[in-house]
Parts: sequence; C-alpha cells; structure tokens
Amino acid sequence: MSIWTPDTWLKDRWVNFSYDEMACTHCGENHMDSLFMGILQNIRRATGSLTVTSGYRCPQHPVEAAKEAPGAHTFGKAVDIAVRGPKAVAVVRQALEWGVERIGVQQKGDNRFLHLDTMTNADAEGRFPRPMLFSY
Repeated sequence: MSIWTPDTWLKDRWVNFSYDEMACTHCGENHMDSLFMGILQNIRRATGSLTVTSGYRCPQHPVEAAKEAPGAHTFGKAVDIAVRGPKAVAVVRQALEWGVERIGVQQKGDNRFLHLDTMTNADAEGRFPRPMLFSY
C-alpha cells in the first residue's frame, strides 16, 4: 500500500486529482492505490469534472469503524463520486470500460453518488466478489 504525502503525490500523473481530495477526512492520510488512481484519471479525462466525496479512509474513520470489517476505501481502491443523471451513466460506462467491476449506486434523494472500487477476492479473504453492482 502506498503512503502519499503532498510532496510525493504524483501531480503529473493524476493531474485532475489533488492529494487533499483523496485523503482521509478523519486523519488526513492518503494511501490511494496507484493503479486505481490511473483508472480514475482516465475516467475523469473521459467524463469531465467529477466531485469526489470520499477517497481513502483510514480504519478509524467513523464510517469504516462502524463496519464489521474494513471496506474498499481502507485499501485505497475505492472512491465515492457525487454525480447524477446522464453524467452518472457516462461515469458507469467509463468505469466498466476501464475494468471497474464493483459499482455501488445511490441515485435517490439529495445525496446521489456512485461508489467505484477495484477490490478483488484476493485483496481481503473473499469479501469482495466481482463483478458486483449494489445499491445503498
């Protein structure tokens, strides 16, 4: 797992993502997976501006701490994006094209978003089957 700092963050590779937007909102650390970040950069390049609401989460982040086992965000292989309507469809299409096979959808109410992750069963004892489409 990579441990990024503002100085080591690959700004030239992930030109549309800042260190801060991908860092844990609880502890400020950033352990985003570099391969996953490359996929996100390609998705963003194809779909335009995206609002990331959650990138890396440390295991002590309140959302993760409430879970029975750490989720994909704690591995740096997940992101939540605030998006709706036709743009959400475009993001899903691009995610599938770039090999993202785990997609969560919340498209009801005011808090609409997509969850994208590249976790595999090998990452965490079979807890992340692929392909997987789920709703919140």
